Amino acid sequence: MKVVLFCGGQGLRLRGAYDDLPKPLVEVGGQPILWHIMRYYAHYGHADFVLCLGHRGEQIRDYFRTRPAEARDWQITFVDTGAGASIGERLQAVKPCVADQDVFLANYADGLTDVALDQLIATLVASDKIGLFVCVVPSLSYHFVDVRADGTVIAISEAREINLRVNGGYFVFRKEIFDHLRAGEDLIGEPFQRLLRREALFGYPYDGFWKNMDTFKDKQALDELCAGGNAPWEIWRGARER
Repeated sequence: MKVVLFCGGQGLRLRGAYDDLPKPLVEVGGQPILWHIMRYYAHYGHADFVLCLGHRGEQIRDYFRTRPAEARDWQITFVDTGAGASIGERLQAVKPCVADQDVFLANYADGLTDVALDQLIATLVASDKIGLFVCVVPSLSYHFVDVRADGTVIAISEAREINLRVNGGYFVFRKEIFDHLRAGEDLIGEPFQRLLRREALFGYPYDGFWKNMDTFKDKQALDELCAGGNAPWEIWRGARER
């Protein structure tokens, strides 16, 4: 099964510390976060990757010209999808690369998880949905406030207490997703609204490990997990590749 990875963003909230690198090449535990994500997919037997390049895309190409040993058996297709393109536009640009797939995988390429990928795929395949994505509780320290029209506070809650979830960026799509994409649209905008109206979108709640690398603080937290030998997403360690 092919895996589309959106590698073209600028990673603006990491700017300053990593101005000279595209976000997917920022390292976690000594390897680019992109490598960790690809290794996760390869563990489940999905090692045919389509990389949607944009900002500093040539650096990503250069990284794979001398591939790490683990990546030598990976099939990688590089597609320049534009520096300023939205996720929906990047996905539309690689449609020819996944035209032979009834079901394919996709990822923002900036988050790590230990969710069972085979279960995600099986859930979509067993359903009549067109798309599935992992829904996670956000790592927020904010307290959410419910206020009446007169200003009276009636509740103060943490994210987990109100079952607030966000898109975790791990997608499974049927090829019919392309029927719902239009020029200039972002994936989570109108395309997903069309799927919602058809009840064709599946949210997969997951409460295990998930963390994105949105800020330098996030990167430090992931580095600390690696340094302590407690990196839950490294499910390939101590296990034979499937």
